[in-house]
Amino acid sequence: MKVGGGRRKDETGRERVRLLRFSFILHPSSFILLTAALLLSGCGFQLRGAASLPFDTVYIQAPPTSQFAIHLKRVIASGSKTRVVERAADAQVLLHVQNEQREKQVLSLSGGGRVREYLLRYRISYRLTDSKGAQEYVGASEIVLQRDFSYNDAEALAKEAEEALLYRDMQNDAVQQLVRRLQAAKLAAKS
Repeated sequence: MKVGGGRRKDETGRERVRLLRFSFILHPSSFILLTAALLLSGCGFQLRGAASLPFDTVYIQAPPTSQFAIHLKRVIASGSKTRVVERAADAQVLLHVQNEQREKQVLSLSGGGRVREYLLRYRISYRLTDSKGAQEYVGASEIVLQRDFSYNDAEALAKEAEEALLYRDMQNDAVQQLVRRLQAAKLAAKS
């Protein structure tokens, strides 16, 4: 008689535990996954680690309410050995965030003349100089990101929230791109 999942009582009344045996069968697709994992590990792939910026201190010149600048300061402070300072005089380099712009353009209309799609665009203009502004490490540059966004009048509130989420996602992407570009400024600074 069976008692519990894998236990049985023998003639003497003692319980014996029956060991279940599982056979492990490899499916042909698991060989493909195993091969892909081995190739990835063999090619030197590794996750992006901390940013190694070519300067020790940076001052970010931007409007104090700029969400982009706040997020950029947080990423630099937590993801690199570079310190973000509060005064330009204490900084080795100055990062001038010259312009932060959000644009919304109609992409397509329905047969009835209602908007069906928008093109959302996010622009950041910046430049990197030394603390005195005499030497320019990165000239006036721009990061432009864009996303297509479908719209429906019946879901106006949900689409508004989705639009805000897309802008926040583009802002995060712009911060990551700017940090990578600042890493590359090392070559320009040495030449």
